[in-house]
Amino acid sequence: MAETHRTKMLILGSGPAGLSAAIYGARAGLEPIVVQGLQPGGQLTITTDVENYPGFRDVIQGPWLMEEMQAQAEKVGTRFIFDTIVDVDFSKRPFRMTGDGGDIYEGDTLVIATGAQAKWLGLPGEEELSGKGVSACATCDGFFYRGKKVAVIGGGNTAVEEALYMTNHSDDVTLIHRRDSLRAEKILQDRLFANPKISVLWNSNVERFVGGGDPHGLIGLDLVDTQTGDKSHLTVDGAFVAIGHAPATEIFKDHLDLVDGGYIQVEPGTPKTKIPGLFACGDVMDHVYRQAVTAAGTGCMAALDAERFLAEQEFELIAAESSGGAQRFQ
Repeated sequence: MAETHRTKMLILGSGPAGLSAAIYGARAGLEPIVVQGLQPGGQLTITTDVENYPGFRDVIQGPWLMEEMQAQAEKVGTRFIFDTIVDVDFSKRPFRMTGDGGDIYEGDTLVIATGAQAKWLGLPGEEELSGKGVSACATCDGFFYRGKKVAVIGGGNTAVEEALYMTNHSDDVTLIHRRDSLRAEKILQDRLFANPKISVLWNSNVERFVGGGDPHGLIGLDLVDTQTGDKSHLTVDGAFVAIGHAPATEIFKDHLDLVDGGYIQVEPGTPKTKIPGLFACGDVMDHVYRQAVTAAGTGCMAALDAERFLAEQEFELIAAESSGGAQRFQ
Protein backbone atom coordinates (compact mmCIF):
# COMPACT_ATOMS: atom_id res chain seq x y z
CA MET A 1 0.00 0.00 0.00
CA ALA A 2 1.32 3.42 -0.99
CA GLU A 3 2.50 5.71 1.78
CA THR A 4 3.08 9.43 2.15
CA HIS A 5 6.43 10.49 3.61
CA ARG A 6 6.62 14.05 4.97
CA THR A 7 9.69 15.99 6.10
CA LYS A 8 11.14 19.46 6.49
CA MET A 9 14.01 18.53 4.16
CA LEU A 10 13.64 16.07 1.31
CA ILE A 11 16.85 15.00 -0.45
CA LEU A 12 16.94 13.23 -3.79
CA GLY A 13 20.26 11.46 -4.33
CA SER A 14 22.78 9.82 -2.02
CA GLY A 15 26.22 10.66 -3.33
CA PRO A 16 28.65 12.96 -1.48
CA ALA A 17 26.40 15.99 -2.09
CA GLY A 18 23.18 14.39 -0.89
CA LEU A 19 24.78 12.75 2.13
CA SER A 20 26.55 15.95 3.20
CA ALA A 21 23.25 17.81 2.95
CA ALA A 22 21.65 15.06 5.04
CA ILE A 23 24.31 15.27 7.76
CA TYR A 24 23.99 19.04 8.08
CA GLY A 25 20.20 18.94 7.82
CA ALA A 26 19.87 16.25 10.47
CA ARG A 27 22.15 18.11 12.86
CA ALA A 28 19.91 21.16 12.40
CA GLY A 29 16.88 19.13 13.46
CA LEU A 30 15.27 19.04 10.01
CA GLU A 31 14.82 15.24 10.10
CA PRO A 32 15.77 14.76 6.42
CA ILE A 33 14.58 11.94 4.23
CA VAL A 34 16.99 10.77 1.53
CA VAL A 35 15.45 9.03 -1.46
CA GLN A 36 18.08 6.72 -2.93
CA GLY A 37 17.76 5.92 -6.60
CA LEU A 38 19.25 3.28 -8.87
CA GLN A 39 22.83 3.93 -7.75
CA PRO A 40 22.91 4.53 -3.98
CA GLY A 41 26.14 6.27 -3.06
CA GLY A 42 26.59 7.82 -6.49
CA GLN A 43 29.65 7.60 -8.71
CA LEU A 44 32.01 6.80 -5.84
CA THR A 45 30.41 3.37 -5.47
CA ILE A 46 31.99 2.41 -8.80
CA THR A 47 35.30 4.09 -7.97
CA THR A 48 38.00 1.87 -6.53
CA ASP A 49 41.02 3.80 -5.28
CA VAL A 50 40.35 7.29 -3.88
CA GLU A 51 43.46 9.28 -3.02
CA ASN A 52 42.27 12.89 -3.11
CA TYR A 53 39.53 13.03 -0.46
CA PRO A 54 40.87 15.01 2.52
CA GLY A 55 41.51 13.26 5.80
CA PHE A 56 42.93 9.92 4.66
CA ARG A 57 46.68 9.47 4.36
CA ASP A 58 46.29 6.09 2.64
CA VAL A 59 44.30 5.22 -0.45
CA ILE A 60 40.69 4.42 0.41
CA GLN A 61 37.92 2.68 -1.51
CA GLY A 62 35.03 4.71 -2.94
CA PRO A 63 32.27 2.32 -1.78
CA TRP A 64 33.71 2.28 1.75
CA LEU A 65 33.74 6.09 1.88
CA MET A 66 30.09 6.25 0.86
CA GLU A 67 29.13 3.59 3.40
CA GLU A 68 30.79 5.66 6.12
CA MET A 69 29.07 8.86 4.99
CA GLN A 70 25.68 7.14 4.99
CA ALA A 71 26.32 5.63 8.43
CA GLN A 72 27.20 9.11 9.73
CA ALA A 73 24.02 10.57 8.22
CA GLU A 74 21.90 7.80 9.76
CA LYS A 75 23.53 8.26 13.16
CA VAL A 76 22.53 11.92 13.33
CA GLY A 77 18.94 11.23 12.32
CA THR A 78 18.59 10.84 8.56
CA ARG A 79 16.03 8.40 7.17
CA PHE A 80 16.86 6.54 3.93
CA ILE A 81 14.30 5.14 1.47
CA PHE A 82 15.01 3.21 -1.74
CA ASP A 83 12.77 4.36 -4.56
CA THR A 84 12.78 5.65 -8.12
CA ILE A 85 11.06 9.00 -8.60
CA VAL A 86 8.77 9.08 -11.65
CA ASP A 87 6.95 12.40 -11.18
CA VAL A 88 7.54 15.74 -9.46
CA ASP A 89 5.39 18.75 -8.59
CA PHE A 90 7.28 21.94 -7.73
CA SER A 91 4.31 24.28 -8.27
CA LYS A 92 3.73 24.78 -4.55
CA ARG A 93 5.14 23.92 -1.16
CA PRO A 94 5.48 21.35 0.21
CA PHE A 95 7.28 20.03 -2.86
CA ARG A 96 5.90 16.69 -3.95
CA MET A 97 7.50 13.69 -5.64
CA THR A 98 6.00 10.32 -6.58
CA GLY A 99 7.87 7.01 -6.54
CA ASP A 100 7.37 4.23 -9.05
CA GLY A 101 5.51 2.20 -6.42
CA GLY A 102 3.07 5.01 -5.72
CA ASP A 103 4.64 6.38 -2.53
CA ILE A 104 4.41 10.15 -2.13
CA TYR A 105 7.29 12.25 -0.80
CA GLU A 106 6.64 15.77 0.47
CA GLY A 107 9.25 18.25 1.67
CA ASP A 108 9.07 21.82 2.94
CA THR A 109 12.44 22.13 1.20
CA LEU A 110 13.94 19.95 -1.49
CA VAL A 111 17.61 19.27 -2.22
CA ILE A 112 18.31 17.73 -5.61
CA ALA A 113 21.60 15.80 -5.65
CA THR A 114 21.04 13.30 -8.45
CA GLY A 115 24.54 13.67 -9.89
CA ALA A 116 25.86 13.15 -13.39
CA GLN A 117 27.05 10.05 -15.17
CA ALA A 118 30.14 9.97 -17.34
CA LYS A 119 29.36 9.09 -20.93
CA TRP A 120 31.06 5.90 -22.06
CA LEU A 121 31.85 4.53 -25.49
CA GLY A 122 30.26 1.15 -24.89
CA LEU A 123 33.12 -0.71 -26.55
CA PRO A 124 34.53 -4.19 -25.87
CA GLY A 125 36.85 -4.21 -22.86
CA GLU A 126 35.74 -0.81 -21.58
CA GLU A 127 33.62 -1.99 -18.65
CA GLU A 128 35.89 -4.94 -17.87
CA LEU A 129 38.95 -2.67 -17.60
CA SER A 130 37.26 0.21 -15.79
CA GLY A 131 39.50 1.04 -12.83
CA LYS A 132 42.23 -1.16 -14.34
CA GLY A 133 43.54 1.36 -16.85
CA VAL A 134 40.27 2.79 -18.17
CA SER A 135 38.81 5.89 -16.50
CA ALA A 136 36.49 8.79 -17.22
CA CYS A 137 38.20 11.26 -14.87
CA ALA A 138 41.84 12.34 -15.27
CA THR A 139 41.63 14.64 -12.25
CA CYS A 140 40.50 11.69 -10.13
CA ASP A 141 42.83 9.00 -11.43
CA GLY A 142 45.66 10.71 -13.31
CA PHE A 143 48.02 10.49 -10.34
CA PHE A 144 48.11 6.69 -10.70
CA TYR A 145 49.70 7.03 -14.15
CA ARG A 146 52.80 9.00 -13.23
CA GLY A 147 55.48 8.50 -15.84
CA LYS A 148 53.28 6.20 -17.95
CA LYS A 149 51.96 6.40 -21.48
CA VAL A 150 48.30 7.45 -21.61
CA ALA A 151 45.59 8.28 -24.14
CA VAL A 152 42.62 10.62 -23.92
CA ILE A 153 39.62 9.93 -26.16
CA GLY A 154 37.43 12.81 -27.35
CA GLY A 155 37.54 16.17 -29.10
CA GLY A 156 35.67 18.69 -26.98
CA ASN A 157 36.61 20.89 -24.06
CA THR A 158 36.56 17.97 -21.63
CA ALA A 159 39.00 15.91 -23.68
CA VAL A 160 41.45 18.76 -24.24
CA GLU A 161 41.34 19.76 -20.56
CA GLU A 162 41.95 16.13 -19.53
CA ALA A 163 44.88 15.81 -21.95
CA LEU A 164 46.46 19.02 -20.66
CA TYR A 165 45.96 17.92 -17.07
CA MET A 166 47.60 14.56 -17.74
CA THR A 167 50.83 16.30 -18.79
CA ASN A 168 51.33 16.96 -15.07
CA HIS A 169 51.89 13.22 -14.68
CA SER A 170 52.94 11.90 -18.09
CA ASP A 171 55.38 12.99 -20.78
CA ASP A 172 53.57 10.87 -23.38
CA VAL A 173 49.90 11.81 -23.83
CA THR A 174 47.98 10.95 -27.00
CA LEU A 175 44.66 12.60 -27.81
CA ILE A 176 42.50 10.40 -30.03
CA HIS A 177 39.76 12.08 -32.05
CA ARG A 178 37.47 10.64 -34.70
CA ARG A 179 37.49 13.81 -36.83
CA ASP A 180 40.18 16.03 -38.36
CA SER A 181 39.44 19.03 -36.14
CA LEU A 182 38.57 19.61 -32.49
CA ARG A 183 35.34 21.07 -31.09
CA ALA A 184 37.13 22.56 -28.08
CA GLU A 185 37.46 26.30 -27.52
CA LYS A 186 40.30 27.89 -29.47
CA ILE A 187 42.25 28.95 -26.39
CA LEU A 188 42.29 25.34 -25.20
CA GLN A 189 43.33 24.10 -28.62
CA ASP A 190 46.20 26.59 -28.69
CA ARG A 191 47.46 25.30 -25.35
CA LEU A 192 47.12 21.70 -26.53
CA PHE A 193 49.03 22.17 -29.78
CA ALA A 194 51.77 24.11 -27.98
CA ASN A 195 52.38 21.33 -25.46
CA PRO A 196 55.26 19.06 -26.54
CA LYS A 197 54.02 16.22 -24.32
CA ILE A 198 50.81 15.80 -26.33
CA SER A 199 50.37 14.23 -29.75
CA VAL A 200 47.06 13.97 -31.62
CA LEU A 201 45.75 11.02 -33.61
CA TRP A 202 43.25 12.45 -36.08
CA ASN A 203 40.43 10.55 -37.81
CA SER A 204 40.76 7.65 -35.41
CA ASN A 205 38.13 5.58 -33.63
CA VAL A 206 38.80 3.22 -30.76
CA GLU A 207 37.46 -0.25 -31.54
CA ARG A 208 38.53 -2.14 -28.44
CA PHE A 209 40.21 -1.68 -25.07
CA VAL A 210 42.81 -4.43 -24.90
CA GLY A 211 43.64 -6.07 -21.58
CA GLY A 212 46.54 -8.26 -20.52
CA GLY A 213 49.44 -8.57 -18.14
CA ASP A 214 49.59 -9.71 -14.53
CA PRO A 215 47.76 -8.22 -12.74
CA HIS A 216 45.27 -7.93 -15.56
CA GLY A 217 44.85 -4.39 -16.86
CA LEU A 218 44.81 -2.19 -19.93
CA ILE A 219 47.75 -2.69 -22.27
CA GLY A 220 46.56 -0.91 -25.39
CA LEU A 221 43.85 0.29 -27.77
CA ASP A 222 42.78 -1.16 -31.10
CA LEU A 223 42.12 1.71 -33.52
CA VAL A 224 40.59 2.17 -36.95
CA ASP A 225 41.16 5.09 -39.33
CA THR A 226 37.79 6.71 -40.11
CA GLN A 227 38.98 7.72 -43.60
CA THR A 228 40.88 4.69 -44.87
CA GLY A 229 39.62 1.90 -42.64
CA ASP A 230 43.19 0.95 -41.76
CA LYS A 231 43.57 -0.72 -38.39
CA SER A 232 46.34 -0.08 -35.85
CA HIS A 233 47.24 -0.66 -32.23
CA LEU A 234 48.37 1.91 -29.68
CA THR A 235 50.18 0.65 -26.60
CA VAL A 236 49.11 2.61 -23.50
CA ASP A 237 48.98 2.09 -19.75
CA GLY A 238 45.92 4.27 -19.23
CA ALA A 239 43.01 5.53 -21.32
CA PHE A 240 40.64 8.32 -20.33
CA VAL A 241 37.23 8.47 -21.98
CA ALA A 242 36.42 12.19 -22.19
CA ILE A 243 33.25 12.54 -24.25
CA GLY A 244 31.25 14.44 -21.66
CA HIS A 245 28.82 13.83 -18.81
CA ALA A 246 25.06 13.41 -18.64
CA PRO A 247 23.43 14.99 -15.57
CA ALA A 248 20.46 13.06 -14.17
CA THR A 249 17.90 15.80 -14.79
CA GLU A 250 15.49 14.38 -17.36
CA ILE A 251 12.59 14.40 -14.90
CA PHE A 252 13.17 18.08 -14.07
CA LYS A 253 13.34 19.48 -17.61
CA ASP A 254 9.81 20.95 -17.54
CA HIS A 255 10.15 22.29 -14.00
CA LEU A 256 13.61 23.86 -13.66
CA ASP A 257 15.96 25.84 -15.88
CA LEU A 258 18.64 23.57 -17.36
CA VAL A 259 21.89 24.78 -18.94
CA ASP A 260 25.08 23.40 -20.52
CA GLY A 261 23.68 20.08 -21.63
CA GLY A 262 21.16 19.52 -18.84
CA TYR A 263 22.75 20.83 -15.65
CA ILE A 264 20.40 22.57 -13.22
CA GLN A 265 20.86 26.34 -13.27
CA VAL A 266 21.55 27.90 -9.89
CA GLU A 267 22.39 31.37 -8.66
CA PRO A 268 26.17 31.80 -9.09
CA GLY A 269 28.04 30.76 -5.98
CA THR A 270 24.97 29.19 -4.36
CA PRO A 271 22.86 26.02 -4.65
CA LYS A 272 19.65 28.10 -5.05
CA THR A 273 17.43 27.38 -8.04
CA LYS A 274 14.79 29.73 -9.44
CA ILE A 275 12.24 28.19 -7.04
CA PRO A 276 12.51 29.39 -3.42
CA GLY A 277 13.18 26.48 -1.07
CA LEU A 278 14.44 24.20 -3.83
CA PHE A 279 18.20 23.63 -4.03
CA ALA A 280 20.56 21.71 -6.31
CA CYS A 281 24.04 20.53 -5.31
CA GLY A 282 26.86 18.33 -6.51
CA ASP A 283 27.48 17.22 -10.08
CA VAL A 284 23.87 17.85 -11.10
CA MET A 285 24.66 21.59 -11.08
CA ASP A 286 28.45 21.58 -11.47
CA HIS A 287 29.80 20.93 -14.96
CA VAL A 288 33.24 22.36 -14.13
CA TYR A 289 34.82 20.65 -11.12
CA ARG A 290 32.91 17.36 -10.68
CA GLN A 291 34.84 16.21 -7.61
CA ALA A 292 33.58 14.39 -4.54
CA VAL A 293 34.93 17.05 -2.20
CA THR A 294 33.30 19.93 -4.13
CA ALA A 295 30.04 17.98 -4.28
CA ALA A 296 30.15 17.51 -0.52
CA GLY A 297 30.79 21.23 -0.09
CA THR A 298 27.76 22.23 -2.14
CA GLY A 299 25.68 19.69 -0.21
CA CYS A 300 26.63 21.50 2.99
CA MET A 301 25.69 24.82 1.37
CA ALA A 302 22.30 23.47 0.28
CA ALA A 303 21.49 22.28 3.80
CA LEU A 304 22.52 25.58 5.39
CA ASP A 305 20.46 27.54 2.85
CA ALA A 306 17.48 25.24 3.40
CA GLU A 307 17.71 25.79 7.15
CA ARG A 308 17.83 29.57 6.67
CA PHE A 309 14.91 29.44 4.24
CA LEU A 310 12.74 27.57 6.74
CA ALA A 311 13.73 29.95 9.54
CA GLU A 312 12.77 32.95 7.38
CA GLN A 313 9.45 31.34 6.47
CA GLU A 314 8.69 30.68 10.14
CA PHE A 315 9.60 34.25 11.11
CA GLU A 316 7.37 35.68 8.38
CA LEU A 317 4.49 33.48 9.52
CA ILE A 318 4.88 34.58 13.16
CA ALA A 319 5.16 38.21 12.10
CA ALA A 320 2.00 37.92 10.00
CA GLU A 321 0.09 36.29 12.85
CA SER A 322 1.29 38.95 15.30
CA SER A 323 0.28 41.71 12.90
CA GLY A 324 -3.15 40.17 12.43
CA GLY A 325 -3.67 39.84 16.16
CA ALA A 326 -2.66 43.44 16.77
CA GLN A 327 -5.13 44.68 14.17
CA ARG A 328 -8.00 42.74 15.78
CA PHE A 329 -7.43 44.52 19.08
CA GLN A 330 -7.34 48.00 17.59
